[in-house]
Amino acid sequence: MLQSSITPTQISAGFHALSDPLRLQVIDLLRERELCVCELCEHLEVSQSKLSFHLKTLKEAGLVRSQQEGRWIYYSLNLTQFVALEQYLADYRRFSSIAPARTCQE
Repeated sequence: MLQSSITPTQISAGFHALSDPLRLQVIDLLRERELCVCELCEHLEVSQSKLSFHLKTLKEAGLVRSQQEGRWIYYSLNLTQFVALEQYLADYRRFSSIAPARTCQE
């Protein structure tokens, strides 16, 4: 397998962040454009406290970036991290042979 610049911890954090339906909805909304927390809450119909937990998880995984402007925080996708996760999976497709299923025989 090719050596990736992404660490096992980052890979694990990225896939964990992608494992929640609400976080996937956040990512889908951010595909279109940068959004502030209030816009995300409105689109997703969730409280800011609930959303903050999920945004923190996405941020810690490096999948989203935040930028404060005045009293608002705007979120956008960090596409570099998505590319790194995609490359990690692509390396398996390119460099790992798919072995036939084994059958146990005693």
